[in-house]
Amino acid sequence: MSDAVARGAAVLGVGAYRPRRVVSNEEICEQIDSTDEWIRTRTGIASRRWAEPDETLDHMATAAATGALEASGLDPTALGMILAASCTDVQPIQPLGVRVAAKLGTEVAALSINATCAGFCYGLGLARELVRGGTADHVLVVGAERLSDVTDHDDRGTAFIFADGAGAFVVGRSDEDAIGPVVWGSDGVRGEVLRLVPDWGEFRDDRALGSPAISMQGRRVFKWAAEEMPKAAAAACKAAGVSIADIDVLVPHQANHRITETIVKALELKDDVVVADDIVTTGNTSSASIPLAVHRLRAEGRVQRGDRALLIGFGGGLAYAAQVATLP
Repeated sequence: MSDAVARGAAVLGVGAYRPRRVVSNEEICEQIDSTDEWIRTRTGIASRRWAEPDETLDHMATAAATGALEASGLDPTALGMILAASCTDVQPIQPLGVRVAAKLGTEVAALSINATCAGFCYGLGLARELVRGGTADHVLVVGAERLSDVTDHDDRGTAFIFADGAGAFVVGRSDEDAIGPVVWGSDGVRGEVLRLVPDWGEFRDDRALGSPAISMQGRRVFKWAAEEMPKAAAAACKAAGVSIADIDVLVPHQANHRITETIVKALELKDDVVVADDIVTTGNTSSASIPLAVHRLRAEGRVQRGDRALLIGFGGGLAYAAQVATLP
């Protein structure tokens, strides 16, 4: 067996950046007709973080990346690739991945990914293959979002959901294959249930339409996620050669606590499985939500090195991805 084929891949370090500004439900309700109790009951969210002007996408992504590199004991020059996931980057011609590489002081290859809330899991799946295939020894995967920039703060259906932040993993060569194959897909036929309205092209042609903002048909998104994500989760476990009973930690995209509860019930998880609940104080940060949730679980001591985690990303598109990964 060749060296490349014999390679395993593992998560070596985790990093995160949470904006300074904490926005309570009470503050949200100053602009919409709602209450703290209503928001908590329907989403699980008590507060969220919104980025200040100086907390740019570049700044947050680089801070999370630096934390992941430090946790891995690596210098940026050790990286063979940067994969940056975001659906809120406003400078696609100078992509986020390239900008992060520059801020880290390296000229490493960099690629930006937009699979919305599944973007980080897409990146993790690609990083696994790059490392296992011998293309790179170390890959940085970062998810970063400023969703507050594309949220209609007067929309009673979405104003309280979306937030900002960044999270990162460093994936590297390992004797053990500690990241399972990614299971991914999309349902673009129903993609109109979660999209930007108007889109940037429409806004360019007619400014009277107003600034682009997230439009979400919440009930349809909930139904899709509740029906399809347990299937994706089971498929990811099968691909990794483990059973649901082998899972120690569940980290779904932090979209809505009721979706998480539905997934937990459908999977019939063990009572002692740790379920990520970062949404309570972070809100929905799209591609940043999974690494942010993992970082919090580790910081709070709720998970241990070697725990087997099931990661599930899902959202706009409708795109999804899931994999099993051993926590560092």
